[in-house]
Amino acid sequence: MSDVVTSTIGDHAPAFRPSYTKVFLAFARNSLVRDMTFRSNFIIESITSLSWMAMNLAYYILIYQFTVSIAGWSKMEYFLFLATTLFVNAIVQALFMPNCEEFSELIRTGGLDFALLKPIDTQFLVSLHKINWSSLWGALFAAGLMGYALWYLPETPSPVAFLLYPFYLACGVAIMYSLMIALAATSVWLGRNQTLYDFWFYITNFSRYPLEIYSGAVGDPIRVLFTFIIPVLIVVNVPARLLAKPLDGQNWPLAVFALFATAASLWLSRLVFTKAMRSYRSASS
Repeated sequence: MSDVVTSTIGDHAPAFRPSYTKVFLAFARNSLVRDMTFRSNFIIESITSLSWMAMNLAYYILIYQFTVSIAGWSKMEYFLFLATTLFVNAIVQALFMPNCEEFSELIRTGGLDFALLKPIDTQFLVSLHKINWSSLWGALFAAGLMGYALWYLPETPSPVAFLLYPFYLACGVAIMYSLMIALAATSVWLGRNQTLYDFWFYITNFSRYPLEIYSGAVGDPIRVLFTFIIPVLIVVNVPARLLAKPLDGQNWPLAVFALFATAASLWLSRLVFTKAMRSYRSASS
């Protein structure tokens, strides 16, 4: 099994090189067929997802009845921030969360043995083999909210901001995925690691708020920790600022650092996953 692990992780190139795009599309199709088989469950999950987002929006609508700004963010600026948060969460929940949640079950039941035998990168396989289509309604909701906020924004963002926004959205998703797959990989050593998933939810909650609120004796250490050590504050703040705030000297250094943080997060998560797979022993051993 150790030889299989080594070859699948990438130390030796496999003889068969699959088309990862075709494999992903096959995963997406199979997941859609599965969801449509249980349509009632799909409808309930879709309604639940949309209701949660609507309640989040309603909460901030209520807040802005009593103020014109939250930490320097006007109503429409904050709606752009909220739309970015909802979009990133929808993508992560649709593509990665269902797979990372069941990774420990793959180890416990021996399903990981079969994944390691496939002629495809193991991390790709265990990260994307199941897609939660009902979560993608959240992306549509976020897109609608974003369009509404942009329409009423006093100043139209620059063309450069529109071009960079999807790129930095992808960076934010990559950072969230890196943290999630690294925590999931620790199941090899820890077995069931529900506490670590709780930890993921706790720290990613910090990404839902603007950097400006993290100030003072308590806020400053939090901002430094979750910007430069565990870069979850970059996930939403950078792309949202590109559209909601002018591209000034404060935004660009953070945007440049986001590139480094994304690359470092992906590299570290790959390192953790590779080390975990080398430590893995077959369920039969």
